[in-house]
Amino acid sequence: MSYGVQCPSCAARDGKESCDVSHTARKHVKTSATVFLILLFLFDATASVHAQGIELKTLNDEVMSLYRQGQYDRAVVVAKKALEVAEKAVGPNHPSVAQSLNNLAGLYDTKGQYAQAEPLFKRALVIREKALGPEHPDVAASLNNLAELYRAQGQYAQAEPFYKRALVIQEKALGPEHPDVAASLDNLAELYRAQGQYVQAEPLYKRALAIKEKALGPEHPDVATSLDNLAALYHTQGQYAQAEPLFKRALVIQEKALGPEHPDVATSLNNLAELYRAQGQYTQAEPLYKRALAIKEKALGAEHPDVGTSLNNLAGLYDTKGQYAQAEPLFKRALVIREKALGPEHPDVAASLNNLAALYATQGQYTQAEPLYKRALAIQEKALGPEHPDMAASLNNLAGLYRKTGRDKEAEALEKRAKAIRAIVR
Repeated sequence: MSYGVQCPSCAARDGKESCDVSHTARKHVKTSATVFLILLFLFDATASVHAQGIELKTLNDEVMSLYRQGQYDRAVVVAKKALEVAEKAVGPNHPSVAQSLNNLAGLYDTKGQYAQAEPLFKRALVIREKALGPEHPDVAASLNNLAELYRAQGQYAQAEPFYKRALVIQEKALGPEHPDVAASLDNLAELYRAQGQYVQAEPLYKRALAIKEKALGPEHPDVATSLDNLAALYHTQGQYAQAEPLFKRALVIQEKALGPEHPDVATSLNNLAELYRAQGQYTQAEPLYKRALAIKEKALGAEHPDVGTSLNNLAGLYDTKGQYAQAEPLFKRALVIREKALGPEHPDVAASLNNLAALYATQGQYTQAEPLYKRALAIQEKALGPEHPDMAASLNNLAGLYRKTGRDKEAEALEKRAKAIRAIVR
């Protein structure tokens, strides 16, 4: 199971959630077949252990299936059961238990329940370091998981040493040109990009791309992911002419390798559409957004969180064009999907609330906008902490509304707080 990394430079920016830009997936869950083989080879093949191994495989397969369907609450229940089975079968300190811990932690991470995820990721790391040694690739995977968790919360200083240690382990254990090294390079580059450290990010993205092209071939889907990552960096900097051919090449690779109706193709379509929207090329952007939405609805179901992202993207286009009547129902549908799939206190729900509030504020409907901005701010503060970069954007959103309604003193207090947060991030 892999969990996509959200574009931190775009989410909830100035009240708008933006792109569905593809970044390197962080792998919290490996195939359950690996766990099953470990059970069979390392322990007596008694009927009891064999049965537990089969049960664990079945449970892990179900977790994977539920995750892909966006049924995260059900997946958590099954993942907890899988952890119990693993602990009973092999004891609390076996690497197989570490994998089950990662599975469960990854689901909490996806749901934005970072406080629940962190101790599980940490326990998995301790188990792996003790059982496998501090320089094992699985230890690097756990380090990356923890680093991603910290990055999602804007805790960049805590994330960086974990990313760097993971990279060193992988380079030593696997060699400098292994695809897993490329994934770690992408992760570290994304951390730098999130902080606006573009000079540090670019060579890492480029090295990751070169490794993947050499190791996997120029038409592998993972190469497309790296192309998207590098293109996203250029997009963020407004270097649209450099970004466009990379996004296009990534799209061609995905369509050829995965078929025209794969969800990853939809992500690449959204990436290219976002680029066109940023340049005011709305006629080119709209059909790409619509095709991406249709692909995701067909492949994932109408209530999957990724469908919510595509709805937000298309709604954002209509909002930009001043087509508010078309944007509003899409923003509302996205909000409903996210609340149901992720829970009412997830950061993505806050992004949707900001989107809808900004739509109302643009039309002068301040009474409707204010409670949405406030709820978004409360969610982010609880889920991400009071000094997360997204908090600065939300504070400025609400401050802008106060300015427009003549509440300058309240606005000034929020603006000062937002400025302080941004100073910390820099």
